[in-house]
Amino acid sequence: MRQAVVWIDHKKARVFALDEGAVSPSLVNAPGAHIHRHPKEQEVRVRNHPDDEHRFFHDVARALEGSAEILLVGPAKTKLHFLRYVQRHEHALEPKIVGIETANHPTDAQLMAYLRDYFHGSRPGHDLTA
Repeated sequence: MRQAVVWIDHKKARVFALDEGAVSPSLVNAPGAHIHRHPKEQEVRVRNHPDDEHRFFHDVARALEGSAEILLVGPAKTKLHFLRYVQRHEHALEPKIVGIETANHPTDAQLMAYLRDYFHGSRPGHDLTA
């Protein structure tokens, strides 16, 4: 049974999948902001394309394919926006999300330890910020 934890913010998603004791990490980067410079006025405008978040979440969902249980982790609202995307567009993935946790910026080692503890240890009480 493959289990995964994904730490996600608006810039990237770090996915760690645990399958038969081996952890496989992957990284999904969000599309960068598009910078437009107006040559006459030297004005710089930064904007995102409307489909950027949708594409990013689609790529994260593809990285989670094959997972039986998924834990979403992140610092702010992006994890909730991803959950909403899954509910609307990735119906097969939705029942596999077994938990949502808040964590600022854990190291890879902390995420891997949390993955193992969450799915194979006592779920409540683990601190990702330590």
